[in-house]
Amino acid sequence: MISAAQMRAARALAGIDQRQLAEKAGLSVPTIQRMEASEGVIRGNVDSLIKIVEALDAFGIELIAEGTVSQGSGRGVRLKVRARTEPPAEPDGTVK
Repeated sequence: MISAAQMRAARALAGIDQRQLAEKAGLSVPTIQRMEASEGVIRGNVDSLIKIVEALDAFGIELIAEGTVSQGSGRGVRLKVRARTEPPAEPDGTVK
């Protein structure tokens, strides 16, 4: 539904802090912190996730799912899929 990175980026784009998002969504700041600290897609209470999406929408943020086209007319951002990065190899070819 929404990834932690997407949530942090959406909040930054809206120019709001975690407290403001928590208030708008009717959630606690620790809940927002846990969601943003998670890896990948946020897993949690569906009601809480819906509250986050609705709060971001109220701040003018459109969440765009991977591979979909934005229907809005405003400016926006999209996260690129990151290529998996391998650790640099040593001169002898071994990897740290």
